[in-house]
Amino acid sequence: MVQADYRQLNGIALAYLGDAAYEVYIRQHLLTKGISKPTKLQHIATHYVSAKAQAALIDLMKEEDLLTDDEWAYFKRGRNANSHTHAKNTSVMTYRISTGFEAVMGYLQLAGKQERLAELAQWCIEQVEAGRTAHEK
Repeated sequence: MVQADYRQLNGIALAYLGDAAYEVYIRQHLLTKGISKPTKLQHIATHYVSAKAQAALIDLMKEEDLLTDDEWAYFKRGRNANSHTHAKNTSVMTYRISTGFEAVMGYLQLAGKQERLAELAQWCIEQVEAGRTAHEK
């Protein structure tokens, strides 16, 4: 398989992959919890993958100084990317922040940093389950 050069991709492209990479961890987590009804899976998954949840997770990452300088650079690349669309149920700023979150995940996936991606995904799961995201409040 030929890998895309993450250094050359724009933030939207990184976010496109990052959304999928992060969601795989979330779906696997929910299935291991024994949740198997599709409608229930989808409803619960939104607590982890919605724009509001991802924006709240970025705030927590900043608070805890969790991301490296490189990861912050990819976050900014995604956040500042020009997108002609945004989610209908959230603000433009929240959507842009969540795009930055997804860009970090895409960068980690394409850079072959699976261990770091898994570490951040697990951290995110723990934060959501502890009720620390705005989406949960």
